[in-house]
Amino acid sequence: MLRRFLLQIVFFACCSRAVVADEPKPADLPDGFKLIYKQAFDDEPSIRDFEFSDNAAWRWTQDGKKGGGIELFQQSKYKTQHRSPFNLAMLSSKKVGDLILELDMRQTGKEYGHRDMCLYFGFQNSMQFYYTHLATSPDPNAHNIFIVNNSPRKSFLEVPKKGVDWSEEWKHVRLQKIGPDIKVFFEDMKTPVLQGKHESLGPGYVGFGSFDDTGKIDNVQLWSNSVQEQPAVLFPK
Repeated sequence: MLRRFLLQIVFFACCSRAVVADEPKPADLPDGFKLIYKQAFDDEPSIRDFEFSDNAAWRWTQDGKKGGGIELFQQSKYKTQHRSPFNLAMLSSKKVGDLILELDMRQTGKEYGHRDMCLYFGFQNSMQFYYTHLATSPDPNAHNIFIVNNSPRKSFLEVPKKGVDWSEEWKHVRLQKIGPDIKVFFEDMKTPVLQGKHESLGPGYVGFGSFDDTGKIDNVQLWSNSVQEQPAVLFPK
């Protein structure tokens, strides 16, 4: 009996070390940053961590990158006071300032210039937040970093020379905000596809979605050097 008990301890210890050893993290994680949230969406209850602009537009899916995922499968019936994205899934329990957010995303809509997926951060409420818009073809309203601040969304970068290729495959995406510096990486984690500076909004909530398309998300990881455990209702019904 004692021998069996000791073998179990060794087994679980080895498993624990394997999990830690395999824990993916950015190679250039800044000092003081810790993993504060991780979600692989392996079961349906996992999506309860998020609050949606429209519950009916989101669902758990077995078709994630590996195992389950979360899916934006139809347009949200969500009215915005100012021109801004309609489809939002927000981690509504944690407010962060500086952050690194990594996740896998798959765009499932048709191909056109504004075919997009979005990342949200600094979210104060439905009329004050930042978002990155990753789209096929840049123009004044696409493929940029935007702020919504009690007025229609407004970009604060020059129009980039090229957009991103969503194709039909899963893509790895990274959002990094440290102080006023904002960078967005798409597949290549060394060279940002969008980069700028802005610091009008303070710590806020983070999330993902699309302006008005559909897509899937998996393997969400969030690092920060400070976090406020502050659950909130972001979309009062």
